[in-house]
Amino acid sequence: MGDFDDLLAANKEFASDFRLGGFDGVAHAGVAIVTCMDSRIEPLRMLGLKAGDAKIFRNPGGRITPQALEALVLGVHMLGVNRILVVPHTRCAVASHSEQELRDLVSASAGVDASWQQFHVVEDQIASLAEDVQMVRSHPLIPGTTEVGGFLYDVDTGLIDQKF
Repeated sequence: MGDFDDLLAANKEFASDFRLGGFDGVAHAGVAIVTCMDSRIEPLRMLGLKAGDAKIFRNPGGRITPQALEALVLGVHMLGVNRILVVPHTRCAVASHSEQELRDLVSASAGVDASWQQFHVVEDQIASLAEDVQMVRSHPLIPGTTEVGGFLYDVDTGLIDQKF
């Protein structure tokens, strides 16, 4: 049995009633979500959306990075996005550890020095969220008609709270 056999078997089950073949790739609800890679976050379910409704970009901390901006610009101009949600979450590892703590944890786990690795910790989630929302709103390729909101997702209640 291979390392991925369980996942390949689950994929066959998933594909047995797959209904998105031929889908046009447009965000049918006009939504794009930038959020953290944390597996406690279910971006579509938390907003009452379904497959095909939204474009989702995930990274540690749910930050607006150059790659996230690239995805948002493409989403707005090519994929029907007219609402953007930036959604970090409570109890996030990059918001609850220092850069040095994360380097130490990774070094211990990897068994090699990780002091050179940058993890882009978030010292103040609300201030960072405000900065990220402003970065999206002021981007020259994202029109002012695009609604941009900043939210904090609570991993213990499942609720999002609009901050900006």
